[in-house]
Amino acid sequence: MARVHLDDVTKRYEDIVAVDEMNLEIRDGEFVCLVGPSGCGKSTTMETIAGLTKPTEGTVTIGETDVTNLPPKDRGVSMVFQNIALFPHMNVYENISFGLRLRKFDTDEIDRRVEQASDVVQLEGMLDREPSELSGGQQQRVAIARAIVRKPDVFLMDEPLANLDAKLRVHMRTELQRLHKQLDTTIIYVTHDQAEAMTMSDRIAVINAGELQQIDPPLVCYNEPKNRFVAGFIGSPSMNFVEGNLTDDGLTTDHFDLEFDSDGLEPIDDDVTMGIRPEDISLEREADSATSTSETIEARTDVLEPMGDEIFIYLSLDGASSEMMTSNEASTASNQLLMSVDPDTEVGEDESVSVVLDRSKVHLFETASGEAITHGIADLSDATPTASVAPEAESGGQHE
Repeated sequence: MARVHLDDVTKRYEDIVAVDEMNLEIRDGEFVCLVGPSGCGKSTTMETIAGLTKPTEGTVTIGETDVTNLPPKDRGVSMVFQNIALFPHMNVYENISFGLRLRKFDTDEIDRRVEQASDVVQLEGMLDREPSELSGGQQQRVAIARAIVRKPDVFLMDEPLANLDAKLRVHMRTELQRLHKQLDTTIIYVTHDQAEAMTMSDRIAVINAGELQQIDPPLVCYNEPKNRFVAGFIGSPSMNFVEGNLTDDGLTTDHFDLEFDSDGLEPIDDDVTMGIRPEDISLEREADSATSTSETIEARTDVLEPMGDEIFIYLSLDGASSEMMTSNEASTASNQLLMSVDPDTEVGEDESVSVVLDRSKVHLFETASGEAITHGIADLSDATPTASVAPEAESGGQHE
């Protein structure tokens, strides 16, 4: 095992900055996921740790050794790629042992390590098979076993499950968690799938445009995002965002108001963005579980998406259907909210409903910078919400 430390690591390709002054500390034996959208710099960060890419500036330390200028073979790391890259003309045993044979290990030692690694990834009885005879999951296990036999200080995994089907990805996520516990080693895992990051990692490092946005345990990133990007990226479906203005009485938006004492908040300006997750919006008649409910918001149901264990309901705050907007406008429109309800909830499309927000789960962000202002407004005021301040859905969204 070994700690990994990146100190002001920057990687430039001519006028493109792929990684921008990255400072990252990964603890000994930790499972850390690097997550972010395509092109954000997460794979470049991993390649810099592996030694496949040399940083333009900054240093990379593994354990107590500065490895910035060391070749990959001297860094004590093993890497598993998205492309499994097994040798098709070699059987499982030969694929797993390839690196050891290349380094002239003793035959008995090779046999011992291959047997140990195959036991860990449950490949018993398959060592004489060809890669073409294996399923996708079994091939991925061979690639992982090939990395295990080297007994590296750090495992680097670059989207290793991306090419597997959905059911197998879920199974392999469990396998990787079990593997981490069994080996008790440091794992750095790159993925664009935030569900993988949430379920597997000790901490998540969220990256955007080459910059580290936040590194914290999954639930901290989920419940206390440092900025609007993290709030929108972590969680599926994404957080709802509504822009408004901060006043002495709380938050005012085009379609509803939230009452709270804003004296303790210090945003740069009065333009703020409210964030609320779908599961923290409830029908008023079913809001008993909410810690502190907001004022009533009148809306009309637009599209219903039954998911089996829940129903996603798109709410129109001004009576306008999403069909009247482009997909981009619909995804960013402040006149819509996405709500999650229990599967047995009786509600239909194009139905007038009254909803409330869980005030303890309302997030506020600065609109200009995106930085978080507060997480939860329930404790900002002792006032009990009363009358609705929203227009009726049937009125077409015009304020009275």
